[in-house]
Amino acid sequence: MPPESPPRRRRDPERRIAEIAAATERVIAERGIEGLTHRAVAEEAGVPLGATTYHFATKDDLIQAALQRAYERYAAMLQEWVAQRPLLTGNQLVVLLTDALMSCFGPQRADEVVELELYLAALRRPALRPLVDQYTEATTNALLPYTDPVTARAATAVMNGLTLRGLAASRPPTRAEVEDILARVLTPNPALPA
Repeated sequence: MPPESPPRRRRDPERRIAEIAAATERVIAERGIEGLTHRAVAEEAGVPLGATTYHFATKDDLIQAALQRAYERYAAMLQEWVAQRPLLTGNQLVVLLTDALMSCFGPQRADEVVELELYLAALRRPALRPLVDQYTEATTNALLPYTDPVTARAATAVMNGLTLRGLAASRPPTRAEVEDILARVLTPNPALPA
């Protein structure tokens, strides 16, 4: 009697796609967009090179998948953040947003690097711009329970700038600097006439 062959592993294309997209994020975090290749992603994901090219024909397809994945994670985090904080004063909002930004320069740095690498990739890849718009809209919408639409848009722009500066500069801004800037954007300037 011939020996039994091991049971065939069932293919799960959705899981494989998710593994490749996650590996793409890790490669981008480590090497940047410039270092992103199908081969690097295949090695990181532990899959054959053909699996990456089968599911993602081009480098832009890999970038799109990673950006979508990063956006979904970010949007879910924002929804949870707002749900846990239904009412905040202006000062509380400044402190909590400062906490969030400071974590971008520490424990959340890799996630932020990926998001900004992908965000900046949209400069040259117009197909990515709708997802970048979603990032901006999600951030602004998360601020709307606490402030007016113009202030929410201004705070979104300022936080994007602070994050980029903090990740790209030789030293990130201090907590006091971030708090001062956010307080100026989110609360009226006391030096101006009423």
